[in-house]
Amino acid sequence: MMRRGSELVLYTRPLCGDCQQAKAYLNDLNIAYKQKNVEDHQQVEAELVTITGSKIVPAFVFYKKGLFGNSKVTKTFIGFHTNKKVIDARLSDLKNN
Repeated sequence: MMRRGSELVLYTRPLCGDCQQAKAYLNDLNIAYKQKNVEDHQQVEAELVTITGSKIVPAFVFYKKGLFGNSKVTKTFIGFHTNKKVIDARLSDLKNN
């Protein structure tokens, strides 16, 4: 579970090995997240590029919901294994607050 008002969106592709490992990792930790598949979805891929400046997946995008329902990107990470330590720290912060 993540703290209230926070959301994690994971951008993936079906044939991406790191994406599958990232999903399994989040599921093992019981972390709620929304998955967005960029494969064959140009609008979702364009959204990913707007947020991260890249088409590389997996991309972890952390949001915080504001008072009026607006969401703000608070942190992004591109790649799973290269960012695992900082992703762990971010997930820990969200679970403990």
